[in-house]
Amino acid sequence: AAGVPSVTNVSSQNTQGSFAYQGIIGVSFPVLPVPGLSISTDFRYIGLAGNRNYKGSVSGVNTAGTFSTVPATISTSTNHNYTFLLGVRYAFNVAPPPPPPAPIVAPAPAPARSYLVFFDWDKATLTDRARQIIREAAENSTRVQYTRIEVNGYTDTSGSAAYNQRLSVRRAEAVAAELVKNGVPRNAITVQGFGETNLLVPTGPNVREPQNRRVEIIIR
Repeated sequence: AAGVPSVTNVSSQNTQGSFAYQGIIGVSFPVLPVPGLSISTDFRYIGLAGNRNYKGSVSGVNTAGTFSTVPATISTSTNHNYTFLLGVRYAFNVAPPPPPPAPIVAPAPAPARSYLVFFDWDKATLTDRARQIIREAAENSTRVQYTRIEVNGYTDTSGSAAYNQRLSVRRAEAVAAELVKNGVPRNAITVQGFGETNLLVPTGPNVREPQNRRVEIIIR
């Protein structure tokens, strides 16, 4: 429009301080298949508080058609700047993630230990050798962590099955009592009689086999 100067240059020789503030927030997402690689995003805000007036000059062609420079006051208002950044980062020489810990394997239970106590024919009394074996079993039970002690009685095939069943129980109870005498808690002992079954030495009926007249102590 006519009469309006054409401005070609604005300059200022004046400075002023102003309060500025800035806020930055960002997140990073690792790219798991590639160690050290991540995608990052940042949002940045910068603000300049208050209005400011600066002394300067304006140059241009005036309404008369000539170029001139005149003094002027330059005003600024509160300034806001917003920046959003999206980038890719790669860190060199990143240590690989540690391997997963080895699974905890429970230790295998200790193998059961067994002791054999033999009896005379048709007897449930303990011999000196039997007491020695029972004492050894009792002492060894204190050196291991056991869950139970089984005392299983047996007979040979001489006599009736019913009589042999009762005899096998008496033999097992005699051994259990001797274990208790040697310090084993009674509630840790289970007593069973199996009569003339589970023969250590297979025989026919009515055979007096010394190896079958026994009590087995099993420490588990």
